[in-house]
Amino acid sequence: MSESSSAERMLGIAAAWLTLIALLTGIYAAAAMTGKLHVDGHTALASHLSALMGTFLLGVVGWTMPMLSYGPRGKRILATVLIVASFANWFITAVKAALFVSGIEVQGHQANDAVFVVLQIFVVVPMIAAAIAWIIGFRKRSP
Repeated sequence: MSESSSAERMLGIAAAWLTLIALLTGIYAAAAMTGKLHVDGHTALASHLSALMGTFLLGVVGWTMPMLSYGPRGKRILATVLIVASFANWFITAVKAALFVSGIEVQGHQANDAVFVVLQIFVVVPMIAAAIAWIIGFRKRSP
């Protein structure tokens, strides 16, 4: 396997696992929405959807890897950042459902503020940086 395809494989494997996690999180969301679990049902559903969206993102980035001008190391870094951020988005959202917090702004409530900070560090900032890097990667490589 070439170095380039290792990033594609990483993304494919991660997308496969995240798909399974998304489907299982659908059970979590259903249990929350029907009151069988004492967690915020809407946030649990958001966790399910975050995993599905992460699956699609990882798959599309994997598909575009051969089109990017980065070398093998750059592709692996981009893949790793997106994989970690996608799984973190699913996990943090699932946890915040159990904490009954939004985590979208600092509110002076310890659990909410902790979720906000963790989301910024592991999801928001890395995803924005990766999206920019992905776009830049489409530039033509100099001969």
